[in-house]
Amino acid sequence: MAVSESASWYPNWGKRGLDLVVALPAALLTLPLLLGAALLLAFQNRGAVLFRQLRPGRAGALFTLYKLQTMSDARDAAGHLLPDAQRLTRLGRWLRASSLDELPQLWNVVRGELSLVGPRPLLPQYLPLYSPEQARRHEVKPGITGWAQVNGRNALSWEQKFAFDVWYVDHLSLALDLRILLLTARRVLGAQGISAPGQATTEAFTGSPPASSPPVA
Repeated sequence: MAVSESASWYPNWGKRGLDLVVALPAALLTLPLLLGAALLLAFQNRGAVLFRQLRPGRAGALFTLYKLQTMSDARDAAGHLLPDAQRLTRLGRWLRASSLDELPQLWNVVRGELSLVGPRPLLPQYLPLYSPEQARRHEVKPGITGWAQVNGRNALSWEQKFAFDVWYVDHLSLALDLRILLLTARRVLGAQGISAPGQATTEAFTGSPPASSPPVA
């Protein structure tokens, strides 16, 4: 089900307004915190501070996502990157738990590549693996936080995440975005759902059947 015409004012222009009203002041206010974390990372990672990666946005269009560098570049004798659990630094683990590693994405929001709220932007190689229903998550701009994040984050299965994402697409509204932002603040303070069970971060998506039913609000 698509967003109704009567509610189209918010996804068409109200959502962008909310993004700018919140993200621009937040980016400026948290700049000292971001610079402090960057200095610590520069010392620990020998200069590596920002993590840059191409991610698909609305309609699958690629953009460069920015995060703080929470993993080292440690490799094995053959030159291959070590598993995430071995590369995730102590400082990086704390930055992830506090969600401070996401602060650079406020500038992605200001630039219009991200929204404050929306399905999380995943890896480009996942695009051909989505079912038609799962691919609907790209009907809206991706976000720093989303309905899946406040309902379990990385503790959810991929199928559950995508079902929550599609539910969000179908119920997009100002009230829902404000609710998600408030729930996000609560989850960040509680450091809930940071990683998948048994994983340092989350396992890779390799494809799945379409979700059987949408989640309930």
